[in-house]
Amino acid sequence: MRLPPAIIGSTEEVLREILRFTAPADGTLSRYFREHPRLGSRERGVIAEAIYALLRNKAVYTNFSESGSGAAMRRMALLGLADAVGVESLGGLTEEETAWLERVMQIDRSVLPAALRANLPEWLFDKLVARDGEAATLELAHSMNQQAPLDLRVNAVKAARDDVMTELAQAPILCEPTPFAPLGIRIIKKPALQNLPLFKNGLIEVQDEGSQLLSQIVGAKRGEMVVDFCAGAGGKTLSLGATMRNTGRLYAFDISDKRLAKLKPRLARSGLSNVHPVLIAHENDAKVKRLAGKIDRVLVDAPCSGLGTLRRNPDVKWRQTPQGLSELNEKQASILTGAARLVKPGGRLVYATCSILDEENEAIVEQFLASRDDFVLVPMKDVLAEQKIELDMDAYLKLSPHRHHTDGFFAAVLERKAKT
Repeated sequence: MRLPPAIIGSTEEVLREILRFTAPADGTLSRYFREHPRLGSRERGVIAEAIYALLRNKAVYTNFSESGSGAAMRRMALLGLADAVGVESLGGLTEEETAWLERVMQIDRSVLPAALRANLPEWLFDKLVARDGEAATLELAHSMNQQAPLDLRVNAVKAARDDVMTELAQAPILCEPTPFAPLGIRIIKKPALQNLPLFKNGLIEVQDEGSQLLSQIVGAKRGEMVVDFCAGAGGKTLSLGATMRNTGRLYAFDISDKRLAKLKPRLARSGLSNVHPVLIAHENDAKVKRLAGKIDRVLVDAPCSGLGTLRRNPDVKWRQTPQGLSELNEKQASILTGAARLVKPGGRLVYATCSILDEENEAIVEQFLASRDDFVLVPMKDVLAEQKIELDMDAYLKLSPHRHHTDGFFAAVLERKAKT
């Protein structure tokens, strides 16, 4: 069945706004759909799929669009829609547009220059090639250009993974256990979860397997005092609270009241009572200083470029800049220093990002350790052995889509030396 011609205009309209890269694409799309309620669910789905196809393949499609005629933004919209639903499904095309689309969609992309095939901005492609080589960079770029699977975390306070998988199968929802996270479930096809009793009653939460592993390596125990220093909407907070078996005290710090507000309904579903959301102004807030030297475990999921999440947020690679990266590095170092003061002697600090870049990861940790003689790096292979996670790592946790089928994550575990 052909889509109505008006869908091309709608795609072109929202694409024009998204390609300004002044805000995250998902937020812009959501607002556009709210402002255009006449668009049906099928139309919304097609437009969203076309936009994400364009963002993933922007380098290639910008190159292809130069060969067509007419308005450039319309040509880009047509390429995204053809990628999403096929040329034959598009109504309202001229003969010339149909012929052009059929021609460019048959181009063998494997013969394109490597920088185009990677679909990365030039600065990022060059940086990754200098570090990993061209072949490895193309492999990573290809994996980040795929759609991410839907991973769930079972709330261990309320349920066991096998029982949840049995109930999902009865729905019927196809699923399988995640290979590394002991409470993770990977959904084969993406269903609507919000109406499932499992979701409404807090037995499951959406959380990438990599994020689940970050929570696990914190090693939070029953009765401890723990801080999630950059809690956001609380995915890792809820995971930590369940690991602590709803005992002890878990602080969820964040500088955004909007993000913490998103935690509240999730917290209510979870059944956890040991979580205490705290709005802070910055990493040196008095609320932070009051807990100095008192905390057993601190997780710093630092603000970062987000370049490990391109499967979900392909616009990030086009919105990020080298200058923005330098500003983030300063913030990351400052947050790590601020969070470190919370850790008591013998306690642990986990620094993590969803980035694949050394300057946001190893460089920040090494800079911190060079300035502090009271913290030591705990080799990740030892931490993983403690948690019985079968992953082959050395000093750091470094997850990537092409090797582990997770988002790109980095983590380092730092321990404060016990007082002699």
